[in-house]
Amino acid sequence: MASQIPHAKTHDIDFMFTKLQVKDLDRAISFYSSAIGLVEMNRVEAEITGRKVSEVVFMPTYPGGPLFVLAQFHDSQAPASNELILGFATKDMDGAIARAEAAGGRVLEPAHDVAGMPGMRVAFIADPEGHLVQLSQAGGQ
Repeated sequence: MASQIPHAKTHDIDFMFTKLQVKDLDRAISFYSSAIGLVEMNRVEAEITGRKVSEVVFMPTYPGGPLFVLAQFHDSQAPASNELILGFATKDMDGAIARAEAAGGRVLEPAHDVAGMPGMRVAFIADPEGHLVQLSQAGGQ
């Protein structure tokens, strides 16, 4: 699906990663590995603005694609779960939803066609911490 989306930029900057703050790093790793199929690349112990953080970096899902990173700050409570919507493309909507539910996610909006975008279906799920995840399936996939 990524190769079908036009791309452009006006500066010498590329989008590199999304870093999602979570409360329970192990639970989040389990969900994104088993439900979405992301593959862990490495783990990092670091500091960001003087705050200790544990991070897990996942490999891109296609050559040259952006990374997905889970981050747990050691000094914070649960982060907001409504700060962004994560989007993942799938060729098997029903399978993706089933894996998400089996991994502790819940369906917020079942799969449906998108008005004005022939062949596009979307569903919205919540990960175990309530982060909103959009699953998209283009026609013919």
